[in-house]
Amino acid sequence: MSEAPLKGLRVVELARILAGPWIGQTLADLGAEVIKVEAPEGDDTRRWGPPFIERPRADGSTETVAAYFHAANRGKRSIICDFNDAGDLERLKTLIDGADVLVENFKLGGLRRFGLDYASLAPRNPRLVYASITGFGQDGPRAAQPGYDFLIQGMSGIMDLTGDPRGEPQKVGVAWIDIFTGLYGVIAVQAALAERARSGQGQHLDLSLLDCGVAVLANQATNYLLGSKVPHRLGNAHPNIVPYQLFPASDGHLIIACGNDRQFAALCRVLDLPDLPADPDFASNGGRVSHRERLIPLLSQATRRFARADLIATLEAAGVPGGPVNDVAEALAEPQLRARGLQIAPEGIAGLRTPIRFSRSPLVTDRAAPALGEGEWRFETA
Repeated sequence: MSEAPLKGLRVVELARILAGPWIGQTLADLGAEVIKVEAPEGDDTRRWGPPFIERPRADGSTETVAAYFHAANRGKRSIICDFNDAGDLERLKTLIDGADVLVENFKLGGLRRFGLDYASLAPRNPRLVYASITGFGQDGPRAAQPGYDFLIQGMSGIMDLTGDPRGEPQKVGVAWIDIFTGLYGVIAVQAALAERARSGQGQHLDLSLLDCGVAVLANQATNYLLGSKVPHRLGNAHPNIVPYQLFPASDGHLIIACGNDRQFAALCRVLDLPDLPADPDFASNGGRVSHRERLIPLLSQATRRFARADLIATLEAAGVPGGPVNDVAEALAEPQLRARGLQIAPEGIAGLRTPIRFSRSPLVTDRAAPALGEGEWRFETA
C-alpha cells in the first residue's frame, strides 16, 4: 500500500486556538509527524466548551476536553514545555533541531526572548521551514497589535458584505479567516519544502490574518478595484449573477443558482414563465443584474406555488442548480458526504477529515486529538 504523502516529515507546533493548529492538523492528516508543544495549562481551546468530551488517559486518569480542541488537533502528539524552565527550553530547541517545519502564532517578537524566533533557530537548523501566523504580519504599522478572527472579519470587509442589507453587518458562522489562514499556511509550508528540495535551505513564512481575509474577497475586491463602486451586502443575492439567491417555497426556502442564460431559460419553463427569457431586460445575465429589482419578485411569486422538495426535484430534472438550506445535522447526514467518507471517528471521537482524496496515497486519520502531555520528547538532530 502507498504511504501518506507527507510521511517522514516532522512538524513542531508552537500554536494554539485555530489558525496554527489547523496547519498542524492538515499536515498530520497528510502523514506528517506533528508534535504539539503546549504550556502546562494546555491550549486555550481545551477549555472552550461545552460540549466537552471525557476519555481515559494512558495513566488511568480521565481527561475532559472541549470539542473545539478536537476540531483542530487530530493526529498530533502533545508535549508540555514551560518556556521559563531552562531545561525544558533547551530540550525544545534540541527537538526543533531535528524538525522540518515549525508553526507558531505568538505575537510579534514573543518568542525572541526565549531564542525560539526564526533568526535564533535558523543557524541551528538551516533547513527549517518556520511559519509565523499573526493578526497583521511581521511588519507594517499594526504589526505589534493582537488580532482575532472576529476583529479581522470586521476589518477585512467581509462583514459589510454579509447579512441582510437592512440589518447589521454579520460575521461568518465559523472562524472563517482563521481557517483560510491555516489553509494558506499549508500551501506556504509545502511550497517552501518544495523550494528546500532544490536549494537545501529553509525559510521564514509570514502569514497575516488580515492579508488572508482580504485576499479571499475575490470578485468583490476586484469589482471595486476595476469598477470603482464599493460593494455592500446584498443578503443572499449575488453581486454578479442573477438569479443566484434564496427563493421562497410554499413550505420554506430553497436556493436557485443560474450560472448562464440556458439555465435561466430552463428555470422559466419550470416556473411557467416562458416569456421572461425573451424580454430584452432579462435575456442576458448583465441585463438581469441591472434589472434584478423587477425580475426577482416575478420569480419569487412563481416559486411560492411549489413545495420546496418538489421544486428542487423538478429543477434537478431540468438541469437547473437548486438545493435546500441545511442545518449542520442535515449537512452531515447528506448521502453524498456519507458516500465519500468525510466523517470519521478516530479512537471513537467523531470529526471531519481533511477533504482531499488521492488516487494512491492514503490520509492518516486514525488518531484523535492528544491528551495534554501524552507524547514523548524526541531528540534526534537533523
